[in-house]
Amino acid sequence: MLAISSRMHIFLHDTNGRRAVFGDQEYFQHDTHWRDNIPFYEYFHGDTGAGLGANHQTSWTGLIAKLIQQQGERRTR
Repeated sequence: MLAISSRMHIFLHDTNGRRAVFGDQEYFQHDTHWRDNIPFYEYFHGDTGAGLGANHQTSWTGLIAKLIQQQGERRTR
């Protein structure tokens, strides 16, 4: 079983500047007011990483940010 922190890539920009979590929602991919406000969804598409179900801009967002930070710190060591 993979640790949740190893799946955080869906929240990061890919080589094309897109975040998998936004799926095909072009507005969120490109709008300057939204593209860096990352919601945490209840479910994620297993193949694409797109967020599905209810989304939450609550403490989950802080958790995800911390996990992304920790993943980055591990890679720099």
